[in-house]
Amino acid sequence: MAEASQKSYYVKSGLFSFFEKGSMFVFGFLGFALLARILHPREMGIWVVFMTTAALVEVSIVGLLQNAMVKYLSIASKKDYGRIILATMTLYLIVATAFAAILFFSAPFLADFLTTEEDAIYRPQLILLFKLFCLLLFVLIPCYLFNFIQQANLSFEGIFWSNFGRKIIFFVYVVITYFGSWKLELVTLLQMQILGAILASIIAWRFGKKFFIIDEYKIDWAWVKELFRFGKFTFGTNLSTMLYKGIDKLMLARYAGAVPAALYDAAIKITNLVDVPAMTVASVVFPQSSIQSDKDDPTRIKALYEQSVGAILAIILPFILVVFLIPEFTIWVVAGEKWLEAAPVLRLTILYGVFLPFAIQFGTILDSIGRPKINFMFTLIGVITNVTLNYIFIKVLDMGLYGAAYGTLLTYGISFALYQIVLRRMFGVNAFLAFTHIPGFYRQGWEILTGFIAKRKLTK
Repeated sequence: MAEASQKSYYVKSGLFSFFEKGSMFVFGFLGFALLARILHPREMGIWVVFMTTAALVEVSIVGLLQNAMVKYLSIASKKDYGRIILATMTLYLIVATAFAAILFFSAPFLADFLTTEEDAIYRPQLILLFKLFCLLLFVLIPCYLFNFIQQANLSFEGIFWSNFGRKIIFFVYVVITYFGSWKLELVTLLQMQILGAILASIIAWRFGKKFFIIDEYKIDWAWVKELFRFGKFTFGTNLSTMLYKGIDKLMLARYAGAVPAALYDAAIKITNLVDVPAMTVASVVFPQSSIQSDKDDPTRIKALYEQSVGAILAIILPFILVVFLIPEFTIWVVAGEKWLEAAPVLRLTILYGVFLPFAIQFGTILDSIGRPKINFMFTLIGVITNVTLNYIFIKVLDMGLYGAAYGTLLTYGISFALYQIVLRRMFGVNAFLAFTHIPGFYRQGWEILTGFIAKRKLTK
């Protein structure tokens, strides 16, 4: 019965998580495809600089709170349950206020630092975007809070619908602008994101309020400190991860200009398709690996890591191969003819996807067993390596667009080697065993497909 319940958990939560990640990526991907046809590459580059910076802030805040709240709330006693929720709310407000203040007052400096003189005409718009983003941070508080509570209670339906609501307004506006041939302003794009965040918060509250149970509205500062203690390393890890994934674009914008940054981002958008199965598996594995860690059996963690990575690889490897073989056609379909210059770079960036499952599950496993400090330290090493290599390839060797791809790909390879050394020592993980699970997943997929076809024939 317990085994059946666990399978049910994986299937149900996995489906909702997949639909949530998948729909968010579809909106983002199609939105990018339309924006690429609407905006000039230089203007798109400015939007890339803003979105990369905004993602650094938002994901860092989420990193501080999400895993800590989910871990503690999922195993909390009735007495501590409400205290943890209130402590999370308090910590969220403190951190969001701090980030908003820093970003608001440093906006002029950031706009100057992240653009070349050739792109100086866009600096006033970039400053306004940074300042308006501070409002978005506070609008998102109910959305994230109620979604974290749902995740801790293994409920994923509301998370799907709230994130759907957050993206749909922005996407519809871009579609209308494209087909209506309207003039599109970058500030209006951000305003649509704020409206989407309001809708998302309402939906998250609607689904999550049944889990929102607080007996006493008195802040327990001991829990605030504990959440911060656990979350500070995940915060650092998320910030480092976003720097890891975004520093190449920011360095391109600073040293080569907005156009190379936009071209590189076009390649990255396609590469990021592999994020959907990777992040879906990670969100399902985290609560389960947290439970397995309490059983003090490293072989369970080893099996969970190798099998989850194998599942992701089974899904993404065919896609990586296709894109690697026909990058020009892929770019043309996704972004249009004016972005074909990014095709050779795409052939390099798509190789990031081979390393991504190992990196994501490395962080997921370590965070879930209460070892976020190790994850943070290795991610920080990766960031320092990436900054160094990108500076050498982009600035020193003056390789521009290609320099960002070579620097980041080399960083992924170095990080992969370091991650596997740690996992092997801690749990006996063998990274290459993940590949041995791939045929089994394909067999299971084929059996499911043939069984479905057979059942359809019988019903006719």
